[in-house]
Amino acid sequence: MKCISVSVSFCLGVCALIVLVTSLFLSACKGQANPSEERRVGGPCQDCEALLDFKVLGLHPAALDTIPGFEIYDPKLKITGRVYQKDGKTPAEDIILYIYQTNLNGIYQAGENARAWENTHGQHRTWLKTGSDGRFTFYTFRPAPYPGGSEAEHIHIYLKEPDTAPYYIDSYFFESDSLLTEERKQSFANRGGSGIIELEQREGMWIAERNIFLGLNIPDYE
Repeated sequence: MKCISVSVSFCLGVCALIVLVTSLFLSACKGQANPSEERRVGGPCQDCEALLDFKVLGLHPAALDTIPGFEIYDPKLKITGRVYQKDGKTPAEDIILYIYQTNLNGIYQAGENARAWENTHGQHRTWLKTGSDGRFTFYTFRPAPYPGGSEAEHIHIYLKEPDTAPYYIDSYFFESDSLLTEERKQSFANRGGSGIIELEQREGMWIAERNIFLGLNIPDYE
């Protein structure tokens, strides 16, 4: 009888352990968003998945970062801002910003050991993540227009909100750029707010600020 008692106790212990592990597993799965179940906004975007490269590269975005090339290329830029919720007042926390641009020749040039989307978007890129105050800052250099001057100078920016698939907003454009015509300005959708920035020379570089408003002029955004 003693052996039977021990066996029963052992089985009960094993069963309890299995239940505990299963419960923890289900809880963890519940807390992780399935990419296929994420809210999709902003319409089609063939390369917005590039924002997710920070996971592939093992990066941990912060509210401040520097785009490769800032130290050696001029003119140097410091771009700041704050991300707000749809109400335009509440700072938005845990928003991932993906930023990339051309080099001084207007090319998205990859580095020698390029991985993932760097082969398409080039090495001059970075990721940021807002804190509780919604603020972000990145240092970079002013990019060149595409060869032939077919497009004004610009810096791309994509966003990812929690439980939402990545989407793009209006790129950064420079008010002082002669290629940025009034006709071109009128064509912008102002996704997330206007991307046109004015540069002010301070701290030995050019500084600009742009605030971003989640949901503003973004298709399918509830």
